[in-house]
Amino acid sequence: MDLEKVREYCLKKKGVTESLPFDEDTPVYKVMGKMFCLANLNPPISINLKCDPEKAIELREKYDDVQPGYHMSKEHWNTVFLANNISDKLIYGWIDDSYNLVAAKLSKADKEKLGKS
Repeated sequence: MDLEKVREYCLKKKGVTESLPFDEDTPVYKVMGKMFCLANLNPPISINLKCDPEKAIELREKYDDVQPGYHMSKEHWNTVFLANNISDKLIYGWIDDSYNLVAAKLSKADKEKLGKS
């Protein structure tokens, strides 16, 4: 998977914006202002995704290219290296999981805007 596919997939989701709050090499994708995906444009190319803590451990044990979240809470975030060792389908599913975890914690008003009340 390449970062352009990640970008396009994230931006198709309802309520998502893209910004560069940290630096020019780290695009951040937010749902209603809350981060659910960060990308690293510098090699090795990777994305950080929010994850259920138990599932995060399971994924790290199963996939070499899934590591504890770099510069993030190691309990709730994974770094996924996009070296073509993990299928696009799995990565899209993990992006969905991250988006849904963050959307579930939004305010009632923001959930209503997303149609997730």
